Order: sequence, then C-alpha cells, then structure tokens
Amino acid sequence: MRLPILASVLATVLMLAACGNTVEQRIGGAAVGAGTGAVVAGPVGAVVGGAAGAVTGPSVARATRRATR
Repeated sequence: MRLPILASVLATVLMLAACGNTVEQRIGGAAVGAGTGAVVAGPVGAVVGGAAGAVTGPSVARATRRATR
C-alpha cells in the first residue's frame, strides 16, 4: 500500500523539479534527493540525499535546461 503512494509522490516531485528559480530548484532537488535516498538507504539515505539534492539542485537544473535547448 505504501509503495504506490511513495511512487506517485516521487513521480510528482520529479515532474515539478525542473520548475522555478533557485529557491524552488533547491527545494525540488532536496525532495528528489531525499526520496531517492529513502528508497536506497532508508532514513539515513533520506537525510544525506536531501542535503546532496539541495546543494546540487540548481546546477543540475541549469545543465538540463541547456541540454534541452
């Protein structure tokens, strides 16, 4: 029951991660990183993934925007 809910939340976060400016990019990156970290390594992975996503979110968003132009 929890896996479909988690998968739908993760899919929504991934779709919204490319929207917005720097603040939203950091929030989106943190959410994606935390979701991925939680799936891979549990609660500790969620914390580490969230921190890594917040730090690298803007640079990843800029790189993906350049690649799609």
